[in-house]
Amino acid sequence: MHRVGIISDTHGLLRPQAIAALRGCDRIIHGGDIGKPQILEELSALAPVTAVRGNNDKGAWAENLPETLRLEIDGVRIYVLHDLAQLDIDPQATGMRVVVSGHSHRPLITERNGVLFVNPGSAGPRRFRLPIAVAELVIDGQSVTPRIAELSLDNFA
Repeated sequence: MHRVGIISDTHGLLRPQAIAALRGCDRIIHGGDIGKPQILEELSALAPVTAVRGNNDKGAWAENLPETLRLEIDGVRIYVLHDLAQLDIDPQATGMRVVVSGHSHRPLITERNGVLFVNPGSAGPRRFRLPIAVAELVIDGQSVTPRIAELSLDNFA
């Protein structure tokens, strides 16, 4: 069994609640709009990190981040990109079980044609009245269980 943490749209802010929610993960996926390289360094202290570049990730530190990536965890194929509107593959036809994205700041889990689409929402600065959240995938063989974890902001902005 593998526990995969998913975070996106930190925009330079890694909240202690996000760190707590991701602690114990076997791997972390960052869906872009990271904000600064220190975010990836801090997440790497928790688990190996895979990240894509978001539309706001600028500068030399972000140049080597891919815009999309494919990975496989325990036989489960995952496609990662920042903005779902720019999905450039047919996930079902290419054997993807999960598509991870960010960008919208809206947490969402939905399934279409046997493919899970997971957007953890934003774990960074609050945007409008949207929740602050991360997500996780529990992969057990071919079983994939997604979950959104809304972060409590008591005593935090």
